[in-house]
Amino acid sequence: MLEQRLKSLALYDLLPLPRFGPDLSKLNFDEIFYFIKPTAMVKHTWREVPASIKKTFEKLGLPQAERKFLAGVGGQYDSENVYHKLRERLERQGVIFSDVETALKTHPKLVKKYFGSVVAADDNKFAALNAAAWSGGSFIYVPPGVKVIESLQTYFRINAKSLGQFERTLIIADEGSQVHYIEGCSAPVYSSSSLHAAVVEVIALPGAKIRYTTIQNWSKNVYNLVTKRAVAEAGAEIDWVDFNLGSQATMKYPTVILKGPGAKTNILSVAFAGRAQYQDTGSKAIHLAPGTTSHIVSKSISQGGGRASFRGTVKVARGAKGARSKVECRALMLDAKSRSDTYPALETEEDDVILEHEASVSKISEEQLFYLRSRGLSEAEASLLIVNGFIEPLVKELPLEYAVEMNRLIGLEIEGM
Repeated sequence: MLEQRLKSLALYDLLPLPRFGPDLSKLNFDEIFYFIKPTAMVKHTWREVPASIKKTFEKLGLPQAERKFLAGVGGQYDSENVYHKLRERLERQGVIFSDVETALKTHPKLVKKYFGSVVAADDNKFAALNAAAWSGGSFIYVPPGVKVIESLQTYFRINAKSLGQFERTLIIADEGSQVHYIEGCSAPVYSSSSLHAAVVEVIALPGAKIRYTTIQNWSKNVYNLVTKRAVAEAGAEIDWVDFNLGSQATMKYPTVILKGPGAKTNILSVAFAGRAQYQDTGSKAIHLAPGTTSHIVSKSISQGGGRASFRGTVKVARGAKGARSKVECRALMLDAKSRSDTYPALETEEDDVILEHEASVSKISEEQLFYLRSRGLSEAEASLLIVNGFIEPLVKELPLEYAVEMNRLIGLEIEGM
């Protein structure tokens, strides 16, 4: 791992910043703290977690969620995991759910086999930075045929100013297995900028099913520059549900590589861009095998001069006969100061395919607002009702408790218009 870190650091120095998307010139890499240690070791019972950290996570509902809904919970505070817990029943079935540092010691062969197999260090500058400076994150392995019905969750918290958080998440679902992983992120507001440059690698082996859900609500001083990618082998299915609020700038394009025959993916994403925010998000589906299918649905809301961009790419390689893909992009602008952009790309080297793309941009009409206000709603309440209706098809894909939280967060954004 040390050799990998050093090679990745050399690549980071050579690779350029992205030449598209948000302006990153104000991000000063020399002012970033690349590691802050919150506690001496990972805790496995809630009472062992230091009181100051416990207080933060209790406000976020982490222990309550574990007791009520989840099969396993992890918590990362600044640069390290401070808490990890998995139900004993799943441990007996061979399920592994830990931080990556622990997995390196307890399951080195698994980590060595899959670490960097989906996102190489030379993929982009921030992937190289993560490969050099990574700490924390989650490692999940589900054995063949095991179905984890309840969700596994990790919550990431940036609590120090000028911090770089570089968690590394690695999920492997073996043949015929099933798992749902939920990731939440937040940070308080500071005057200086922080950097979140995570890497996520997801591997679904033949016949496996993985659902990956992200709800990110960073403060508006965070640069959220992440690389997230998955590989689906024959007959595997990967569902990606992605919600992006907050941050000063986000660059995130979850990618699923459909490597085996009959593999399929559904990617659903929502981005909310408020005042002085740039949400540059999108999805990619790479069809490498015959009979593969992908469905990408993206919705964005912009207000107060915010900018939301969608970058969607579908590629069909030669030999991927019978591949099918549909991309739906919907944008809602709440005022005349905001902006929405769509950058679609459909590339195919095969004739026997079906590719569809559709996009639309709309605004809240005066007639809708007038009708709702005539029923006693304020302008903010009316706007929120329309926005909730706009994103409802995607929010309903969340577990109930997270759907409620998502609607509450959207409401707070609307109130801040």
